[in-house]
Amino acid sequence: MQKRHKTFVAINLPEGIKKFLANYQKRWPDLPARWVRPDNLHITLSFLGYLTDVEVGNVCMVAKSVAESHNSFEINLNKISYGPIDKKVPRMVWLSGEKSKELSALKRDLENQLSESIRFKPEVRTFRPHITLAKVKTLEWRTIDPEERPEINENVDFKISVESIEVMESVLKKSGPEYLIIESHQLK
Repeated sequence: MQKRHKTFVAINLPEGIKKFLANYQKRWPDLPARWVRPDNLHITLSFLGYLTDVEVGNVCMVAKSVAESHNSFEINLNKISYGPIDKKVPRMVWLSGEKSKELSALKRDLENQLSESIRFKPEVRTFRPHITLAKVKTLEWRTIDPEERPEINENVDFKISVESIEVMESVLKKSGPEYLIIESHQLK
């Protein structure tokens, strides 16, 4: 049986921003959540699921082609809150950002080419850049009196320069998932 890799394409963050965001874990110590390790913080462009070695190779070729056809750009991340907004019980704490024409075009081109090279169906919901900071433990969340739940609604101001995209693999370990870069591709 051929090994499969849990694969996604992402934008990684500068180390300084990862360290700064890790400090938010200390702000809400009583929140029933599993905090993302700082070295795993990223913006997912496309989650691809479990792929064979050949499919991962195809994804790497697509990512390289797409990266070479897009200029680097900046995105603004401006709010730390619960998400997704449309859920009664939040699934995560995230840092979300403004929509970006450049980011939308990069994601669209990536997904269009991926749908031609591997069996991939792009998401239909509107994409907003976000970084998952923590995953809320739903059962524990529901046991907290609504008035006792920590409020998380902070405005922040981060500008992130997007200079590359990475093909990544999620490897599950006893200590939690570890995200490994398979290939990194620079934008123009």
